Amino acid sequence: MAVELKFRLPNKSSHQKLLSQSHITTLYQRNEFVDGSAYELTSQRAVLLLRLYEEARKLHCVVCLKAKPVLADGVSRIEMENEERDTAIFKAYLDDPQKLMRVDSRVLRKVKEDFRVKRFVGLGGFINVRKVYEWKGVILEVDEAKCEFGEMYEVECETSEPERVKKMIEEFFTENGIDYSYSVMSKFAVFRAGKLPLS
Repeated sequence: MAVELKFRLPNKSSHQKLLSQSHITTLYQRNEFVDGSAYELTSQRAVLLLRLYEEARKLHCVVCLKAKPVLADGVSRIEMENEERDTAIFKAYLDDPQKLMRVDSRVLRKVKEDFRVKRFVGLGGFINVRKVYEWKGVILEVDEAKCEFGEMYEVECETSEPERVKKMIEEFFTENGIDYSYSVMSKFAVFRAGKLPLS
């Protein structure tokens, strides 16, 4: 179970104020979402994510199963399994999602067995630029997700102390004049809705 804080930034201005802080690294991510041909995953509040990202000029690929998300008051709780794999998997998926059926992967095996997926289909995806910061003992991830229908800005922070850290981040936002609200939808949910949430 992953516990994350999620804050929505309403516009590029708020996003730029955060970017003025010194950061550890920048990740250029391409996120592609996958389901079964009969929507075996999304019908059970789950989704398979393939993420290709560049860090320090090296490409990485992560296969991730996310399930049973709960998002309330800016605190996200979700069952999640990650596995780093060769980037060839991502390229094979782009060529034909069905090629994932032949990939030897712990996460993909779980998807096929637990959700009884017989055929994979692509749902599409988006580009995300993630700035990573180390701040007061926590890691902040500042995202700029670029979809066909617009850009969304979000701050995420994985923590085992959500209430304490949430208060700390909110105080930082207030002191620095950064507008924010609690995220009410995951980036995947926004992507599937095809429109940005109302401010």
